[in-house]
Amino acid sequence: MKPPETPQNGKRRPASFTVEEEAISHGEAAPPVRRSPRSFEGEVVVTPDDQDPFVTPAELAPEAIPVAEPRARKKFSFVNLALAAFGTFLSLAFGLWADQVIRDLFSRADWLGYAALIALGAGLLAVAVIIGREIFGMMRLSAVQTLKTEAEEAILSPRPAAARTVVSRLAKILSHRAETARGRATLDATKDDIIDGPQLLELAERELLAPLDRKARALILGSSKRVSIVTAVSPRAVVDLAYVLFEVTRLIRAMAELYGGRPGTLGLMRLMRDVIAHLAVTGSIAVGDGLAQQVLGHGLASKLSKRLGEGVINGMLTARIGIAAMDLCRPLPFKAVKRPGIGDFISDIAAVGSRKDEE
Repeated sequence: MKPPETPQNGKRRPASFTVEEEAISHGEAAPPVRRSPRSFEGEVVVTPDDQDPFVTPAELAPEAIPVAEPRARKKFSFVNLALAAFGTFLSLAFGLWADQVIRDLFSRADWLGYAALIALGAGLLAVAVIIGREIFGMMRLSAVQTLKTEAEEAILSPRPAAARTVVSRLAKILSHRAETARGRATLDATKDDIIDGPQLLELAERELLAPLDRKARALILGSSKRVSIVTAVSPRAVVDLAYVLFEVTRLIRAMAELYGGRPGTLGLMRLMRDVIAHLAVTGSIAVGDGLAQQVLGHGLASKLSKRLGEGVINGMLTARIGIAAMDLCRPLPFKAVKRPGIGDFISDIAAVGSRKDEE
């Protein structure tokens, strides 16, 4: 059919076209094509992975490519330089002073010089022992924290190898505690059993740490009661502060020794710093409306006098510090055993304050 002519203005006039009829009328579905089964001759060729262009080589896989970690830049500190310089200077000065003293004593009498040498040697030996104890105490604390980190990683893995390692190290750390003897025997009996890693750690937590957790609760409650009573009857705020500091220090040290830490003086100072940081992070250091609402919520404000109410609040603060120390010193995170809260100690601390008020 001849198409219509296009006029000069570029617009085409309407026209009709003839469309051939389709073999199948509208509305009818095409019949399915059925093919009889047959076999294919020849064998299927599978392309190896090393020759397949669409497969990424193993050496170019994302997990096989090493990632360069950023190097931590060591910052220069004038404080460290000053401490090192003055420490070296004082050490040299002490050496010269000791040498001069010993020479003067030898010039007067030989026995005085030998006595000075013996005294100096005994003093240096004692200092070396003290430094060694502090270093071992820091190492024990670091071992407990490292064990907790490894336990958190082993919980995420169902394989028992990592969990077995954590449990064996935990049993070794707590081997000096008589409360864990039964739990260690129970875990030794499961060496040939097939137990998933998370379940094995939960079993170790119940068998080894549950008896120690009960004793830790008793330590926290005892310290809280003593702080509550002493701060309620003491006449001076300085006495309150001094006793609270003494009781908190003793509680943190006892908590560390209970869970196998046994820190020295420097380790205890570091642990106290970590406890304060833990309280600051968790928001448990607040002493205002939070504790007041807890006291008022239990109806204690109407039963206690003002002074005894302050003692109860100080005891609750001590309990919170003890719970934070328990979190840090415990070798395993709380999973199978419920973590204690401040509500577990309020009634006992308030009962002490009520009895003291009645007296």
